Amino acid sequence: MILTTYSCDGMMQNTNKHPLTIADNEIHIWMINPLQHTCSSTLVKYRNLLNQEEKEKVDRYKFKKHQHDALITRAFARDTLEKYLPISAENICFSKGEHGKPDLLPSQALTFNLSHTEELIICAISKNVELGIDCEHIDRNNDILNIADRYFSPSEVEELFSLPEEKQRSRFFDYWTLKESYIKACGQGLAIPLDHFSFHIPDQQASYAVADIKQGISLSFSKERQDNSKLWQSWLAYPSNSHRLAISVKSPTIQPPAHLKFFTSVPLSHFQEIKLDQHTLFV
Repeated sequence: MILTTYSCDGMMQNTNKHPLTIADNEIHIWMINPLQHTCSSTLVKYRNLLNQEEKEKVDRYKFKKHQHDALITRAFARDTLEKYLPISAENICFSKGEHGKPDLLPSQALTFNLSHTEELIICAISKNVELGIDCEHIDRNNDILNIADRYFSPSEVEELFSLPEEKQRSRFFDYWTLKESYIKACGQGLAIPLDHFSFHIPDQQASYAVADIKQGISLSFSKERQDNSKLWQSWLAYPSNSHRLAISVKSPTIQPPAHLKFFTSVPLSHFQEIKLDQHTLFV
């Protein structure tokens, strides 16, 4: 696995003069490891991208690590969106939905969603869809079976508990990230009870490999949840041994399969499209 650290001397000006294009059936997934971005002069440039409200939110974090991650998240989001918009990163404006989901202001065809966890920040971008993405660091010390029994749907609990013990943690985070991606796409967060919908993952052995992408995931709903499973597509991806990410999109126009593209970037510098089986952000 490859880890690339960018120094101050490696900082370059963003030479992207034309917005990136994104096809109607594409989802672009951008990834960054905040631990790789520590140059003090670069961090000053990142801070200058933020508006005053964002700067104050960053400063309110008690610990320096959390301040750093919050700064990188906001600078990364602005720099990534700038690649698709005819507007500079510092001039991008955001709105929030009733449950806090961010959106572009004024409203545009471009949709995005953010997620962050230990050593990973991701931003998913698409057009004219309801889009949600979630990432998790799976080495956390959680009582996964108790959480699943309390919050997952009956079919998910049954499938999870039927697995050998050594595979249960992996499958738990499959379900957890998928569920988070769905409620984030809907823009309602935990106002949606997690047991009102069920994911069905074709690989019953809960096996995975780094750089793998799982497709063919289906979604169903309880009688309490009014939704149409035919409009949804979801994926799981495994960018490292310690990370899990899930993407869910709802659209009446994107016909399966939608196409995923993955990117890494150094904000204000350069970016590249990657293949998960050839690159990773982690050691």
